[in-house]
Amino acid sequence: MTRQNYVFTSESVSEGHPDKVCDRISDAVLDAFLSEEPEARVACETFATTNRVVIGGEVGLSDQEKLKDYMGRIDQIARDCIKDIGYEQDKFHHETVEVTNLLHEQSAHIAQGVDAAANKDEGAGDQGIMFGYATNETDALMPAPIQYAHAILRRLAEARKSGSEPTLGPDAKSQLSVRYVDGKPVDVTSVVLSTQHLDASMTSEDVRAVVAPYIEEVLPEGWLTADTVWHVNPTGKFVIGGPDGDAGLTGRKIIVDTYGGAAPHGGGAFSGKDPTKVDRSAAYAARYLAKNIVAAGLADKCTLQLSYAIGVAEPQSVFVDTHGTGHVGEEAIEAVIPQIMSLTPRGIRTKLGMNRPIYSRTAAYGHFGREPEADGGFSWERTDLVEALKSAV
Repeated sequence: MTRQNYVFTSESVSEGHPDKVCDRISDAVLDAFLSEEPEARVACETFATTNRVVIGGEVGLSDQEKLKDYMGRIDQIARDCIKDIGYEQDKFHHETVEVTNLLHEQSAHIAQGVDAAANKDEGAGDQGIMFGYATNETDALMPAPIQYAHAILRRLAEARKSGSEPTLGPDAKSQLSVRYVDGKPVDVTSVVLSTQHLDASMTSEDVRAVVAPYIEEVLPEGWLTADTVWHVNPTGKFVIGGPDGDAGLTGRKIIVDTYGGAAPHGGGAFSGKDPTKVDRSAAYAARYLAKNIVAAGLADKCTLQLSYAIGVAEPQSVFVDTHGTGHVGEEAIEAVIPQIMSLTPRGIRTKLGMNRPIYSRTAAYGHFGREPEADGGFSWERTDLVEALKSAV
């Protein structure tokens, strides 16, 4: 039987974290290419350190002249991202950072597997396994620890960018330990927050005084108690942040990006990858399906796994685990999934409208648990399969 009483911890990192700076740049490059051509191919990686950003990987457009033109825009794309995040440090500034563009045309062998699959449907861009997860413990059908760890940092970023809290810097990390009773989150046993501050004279106590009201605002009423342990900037000063303080890489925060460790992860990162890469699109589809399964009342929790082979369109397997909370059989759910949604790469992209420049916004504060947006952003968070699932099972 699944444990019902325990403490579970998840962390989040802000948009100014070195790895998230890289995720943002990689996804901004992706969005630029998708703005030009919905079928653009992008696999973009970014590395950042003191006064330096290096961008590499593969890109493809059908028009080679336009490809050359977009290659020339990469430098400014990176600078715009760094500026929006808020870095104007002496050793990491959007105006003075050195940007090196090492992007090149997509491998013909990879394109062959994707574009000309033997079954005449677009094949998966690579082999791999992807997981989706949903739970009814929050309104967003996400695990509470990661959902609120993200919410804290997003709220602090809003306060910083609005000018309400000018002493806060872009780089920050949060961590929440949430106590569960009878399988439901009831309170927070520990809050850990480290945030960059621009006033070198600030102490840990000073920083706590700034951030505590925002944390209290974000968390559900009653979750912070007299017993909650606080660790705010526990190492003391945190003035030098971002890639000047620690190097960053695209794709290094895969647990932060997904479910905070509450569910399995297939190992593939998301940022910088166009949606022919099933690392991204199938993970989004798995979340979409798991969320709709829970929203339909078929289970209180659901983990869904998909697997793919490079150049092959249909998934190799579909696996559903409702963790003993299912109200219908798992085999029955598995059987109806292919009836209500095509899980080929093209079927996923078509259903979720993924050939659009909607990815920069996913680079921080989680790819899941967000509100669907009018332009198609976070389309995988819709619950429009509920009635179809109910009818099918």
